[in-house]
Amino acid sequence: MGRFVYSMNVSLDLRIEQVPGDNGAGEWLRIDEELHRAFNAHAQALALMVNGRVIYETMEEYWPRGRADASLPDFMREFAEIWTAKPKVLVSRTRRSADYNTRIIGGDDAIDQLAALRAETDGIIGVGGATLATQLLRAGLLDELLLATHPTILGFGRPLFDDYDLPIDLELLEQRSFKQGVTMHRYAIRDVKEAG
Repeated sequence: MGRFVYSMNVSLDLRIEQVPGDNGAGEWLRIDEELHRAFNAHAQALALMVNGRVIYETMEEYWPRGRADASLPDFMREFAEIWTAKPKVLVSRTRRSADYNTRIIGGDDAIDQLAALRAETDGIIGVGGATLATQLLRAGLLDELLLATHPTILGFGRPLFDDYDLPIDLELLEQRSFKQGVTMHRYAIRDVKEAG
């Protein structure tokens, strides 16, 4: 069985966007070559990427062109190659087609389809997008978090999970520090507490 791993850049107060729609491109992020290469290695190791529509369309707009953009450093072109080639699933109610080795899952039973996908996949399934990650968490399907925590407190903005206020018990599996002050933590989701 596969494992759903939600990976995200976060501030110390677990915000993923400072301004609505910045889609991971905020000035608060400290993504240098060292961190980007770690992202590349993680992406390369995935069996599959599953993304919500917003994050998929952000990636789709930028990375396929990045493969041939000589102005980009080699580690960014490398990620562009990985993203474009990696098997992907787009979870969307509105999209009917997608390129770059992508299939679409949609409809009222999307979470059930993702549960079946997890059961039939061998390896790590990367999850992109707060809305999708929250739905998987609520369904008891989210297995791990991989958080790149940037040394800033935003104080406002979009949280790691959308509209979710229950305690989550985590087990630290791995941690790593980067020169720019970013820390990466991988956690297993041990238990999601019930309200009450």
